[in-house]
Amino acid sequence: MPWLFRIPEIFDALAPEILERLHAQPGKRLGLDYHWVNLRDPSLLPNSPIGTFVRWNLPVEHSWPCNPSKIEGFIEKASQGLLAKFADRSPQAIFTGVLHPTSPDRYFRSLAGNLRGRLLQVFPATEVHDVEEQKAERETLFCLVGKEGLYAGMQSPRRSNGLFAGGSKFMDQNSPDTISRAGAKIAEALHYLRMHQPPLPAGSHWLELGACPGGMTSELLVRKQRVTAIDKAPLDPRLAGRPGLRFVHADVAEFQPEQGCLYDALLNDMNGPPDESMDHVKRLAKWLKPGGLVVFTLKLPKVESVDAPCTLMDRIVKKAQGAKLTLFARTHLTYNRHEFTLFFRRV
Repeated sequence: MPWLFRIPEIFDALAPEILERLHAQPGKRLGLDYHWVNLRDPSLLPNSPIGTFVRWNLPVEHSWPCNPSKIEGFIEKASQGLLAKFADRSPQAIFTGVLHPTSPDRYFRSLAGNLRGRLLQVFPATEVHDVEEQKAERETLFCLVGKEGLYAGMQSPRRSNGLFAGGSKFMDQNSPDTISRAGAKIAEALHYLRMHQPPLPAGSHWLELGACPGGMTSELLVRKQRVTAIDKAPLDPRLAGRPGLRFVHADVAEFQPEQGCLYDALLNDMNGPPDESMDHVKRLAKWLKPGGLVVFTLKLPKVESVDAPCTLMDRIVKKAQGAKLTLFARTHLTYNRHEFTLFFRRV
């Protein structure tokens, strides 16, 4: 079956190797990041570390190669075609996206929105309308449009590796309250986590390692989380006095939690060698509650092949297991650069 792989632009040079290692026969390029491939074994995607390079994927069960702007009545024709193909499979939700998500041209973004509106009119009523209310294992009808045409398929958000069509939740980083781009990473990570566990309740206590300047800290506080932030550099002064924040001005290596203190989650986005970062996490993981969450940014060295990042990731995961931390998800977020985000749970 033809498949769409979304390989982030930052890994574009590795795309031929990624596809070969996943036994995917390459076809044409679609949009900025998308690759039309023939996939022999879809189980390799979630089970192979190399699948981490594929941000989002979709089986293409319906396609209409065309230029939608030149097709009279495109939305109605596309809606009726999708209705005939998918209505009897009762998707839990219908979501649309664009093949060129970063394009300044608003035409296709508007087209995708109008297409979804019409699909919701012609399809039998769906159970879910809010993207974050989807059931991770139930099938959703995902549709992507662009100057290359319409491409659609049904798959669960977890199998696709994202709740949105295309897998990205875009964050506004132009607000005067934005402290750093790292805030977008944790905001997207918390959104992504909804496919694997319920959101942490208000008042959950996070231990954040290497918090400066405080972009991630700010996003957690906005979500009514409590944060103990550790860094030898100061936090942004805009965070001073924020409810729920305790700042420890110290080197992470010297930090020792107070007696009897237990945390619900631990966040690590420190720069520096990944092994050193994981050593800090291992030392402090004993202060996590059973079932506690770890969000770990794996900083990759210069990426020239897929083997070095996969070997590094395997080593970090094995180190984490020594602290009773089990990996349950891994991905490349929209706001990651040469890095992956790994999610662990303390057993």
